[in-house]
Amino acid sequence: MKLFRPVGSLLLGGTLAASLAACGSGTQNAAPASSASGAEDGTLTVFAAASLKQTFTELAKTFEQQHPGTKVALNFAGSSDLATQITEGAPADVFASADTKNMDKLAAASLVAGKPENFATNVLTIATPPDNPAGITSFADLAKPGVTVVVCAPQVPCGAAAQKVEAASGTTLKPASEESAVTDVLGKVVSGEADAGLVYVTDAKGAAGKVKEVPFPEAKDAVNTYPIAAVGTSAQKELGAEFIDLVTGEEGRKVLGAAGFGRP
Repeated sequence: MKLFRPVGSLLLGGTLAASLAACGSGTQNAAPASSASGAEDGTLTVFAAASLKQTFTELAKTFEQQHPGTKVALNFAGSSDLATQITEGAPADVFASADTKNMDKLAAASLVAGKPENFATNVLTIATPPDNPAGITSFADLAKPGVTVVVCAPQVPCGAAAQKVEAASGTTLKPASEESAVTDVLGKVVSGEADAGLVYVTDAKGAAGKVKEVPFPEAKDAVNTYPIAAVGTSAQKELGAEFIDLVTGEEGRKVLGAAGFGRP
């Protein structure tokens, strides 16, 4: 398991180290700050599950417009990897997980400030190449001989959800690989390395045209709930709380809903 993601996974704030040292000069032509504390200078570092990449990138831009002088550095990876990074001292101000289990790990280590807030739900679906070469029509089809299927590793929320579906349906998969993030699963399907992959409905929707989605009813047996919280070691707790308010508020619900996330 990789404990730290490549520099390229940090968006909008440059590299993580550089972002933490930076004092941004503000967004050009930004809207007036909506925060009661006025304009801030600095970087807010948000660790978020890989499945939140599209939505949190959009929300981060909104937050920067609302807070001139603030930059949001986003680190996307599997929730278990992110929880491990924070536990080992990686600097983070906000953590958004794709399950409650990894958030609970941080809470047990006294690394969560306040009570986590659930802000979204997600379920699995099957993604295949657009022409669906293996003729996948059901979850059981993934276990057929000769089908190359890719899933998330068991410790990753999407992998744990896949195991729940296997148990509930009585279907045992023999994946060609187990990935550390749902985006890696999707990538192997898009590249044609796999006949099918278990991803979230939001990932399949975001890759429309690049993959074909094959829904399956057993997905209802494994609904993932997403919590978000300020990290206990953060020096930006007030700013972090305002970002959490954005995610859990009307604007956040709008963006998340458009991407296919359900309400908690």
